[in-house]
Amino acid sequence: MGHRGKRASKRCIVEAPITGTYHESAVPDAQPFVRVGEDVRVGQTVAIIEAMKVFNEIKAEQGGRVVELPSKSGELVRAGDPLVVLEVPASESEPG
Repeated sequence: MGHRGKRASKRCIVEAPITGTYHESAVPDAQPFVRVGEDVRVGQTVAIIEAMKVFNEIKAEQGGRVVELPSKSGELVRAGDPLVVLEVPASESEPG
């Protein structure tokens, strides 16, 4: 019952916890917090959501490689909308 070859990976989605304006960087024209292809670690800021003039840092709850950024900076996002899609190696996504 052993597995052969490379272990499969799974996708982990960082969702907007609140409704507000999505920002990919801390200030306009700055480097984005994350880009497709980059590795993200647990606790790393991946976005900011502005709601009622408060800027809320959104942090990754799991590490992985960024494979998609479905939201666009400056757009309104609603709670539950995907912000960052991570590919997580199976060994890291399985409970220990």
